[in-house]
Amino acid sequence: MKILGIIPARYGSTRFPGKPLIDIDGKTMIQRVYEQAQQAKDITDVIIATDDQRIFDHIKSFNGNVVMTSSSHESGTDRCAEVLTKMESGFDIVINIQGDEPFIDPNQIDQLCQCFKDEKTDIATLIKKITTEEELFNPNKPKVVIDENDFALLFSRNTIPYLKGEEKSNYLAKHTYYKHIGIYGYRAPILKKIAALPVSKLEQAEGLEQLRWLENGLNIKVAETSLEAISIDTPEDLEKITLK
Repeated sequence: MKILGIIPARYGSTRFPGKPLIDIDGKTMIQRVYEQAQQAKDITDVIIATDDQRIFDHIKSFNGNVVMTSSSHESGTDRCAEVLTKMESGFDIVINIQGDEPFIDPNQIDQLCQCFKDEKTDIATLIKKITTEEELFNPNKPKVVIDENDFALLFSRNTIPYLKGEEKSNYLAKHTYYKHIGIYGYRAPILKKIAALPVSKLEQAEGLEQLRWLENGLNIKVAETSLEAISIDTPEDLEKITLK
């Protein structure tokens, strides 16, 4: 399989404008993400997708692979789909790598790639076991329930499943809960398909684009990770970083 890793990188973040170009101990965040992604064993090639000339020029300065994309995309998924249509080489799989996780572990990328050994997999993503009540009842931490074959049944900002007759303080002791880790892989034809799908009812209700894919009958394979990548969403998040 030929696997393309795409790192979407926008300059115009609402909470942290220009964050791909912030300096982290001598390297920009986007360069660190790029270099981490290149270490993944199963990736054939890595490319950064941006809509900003400043980011484009910076990536060229360290000899990174970069392509300019439209500024009208509403999601990284749409940006990845545009890149795929521009690539001359025939890639079988696309991995959408978050551009704001400067120390993403390459093993997580490889985990996604391995999901596509299952021919039933249309899309792949990661999950992590929830260990605290703060995460369990936090609507900003999407939850996922899976079937016996590690395919997603449902994603929600609510705590799922609901435990009938149990106090919330007992939930973690009575059931294993998982949160969603927002890195995705797609088979190339599926990526092109989902980019053309209209917003679905569940997606609109929850604000989770993966629900659109489930509503349209696509199979989302999950792999469990024990690693927690730190994303940089605000200037304050820089304080969380411990350089490896």
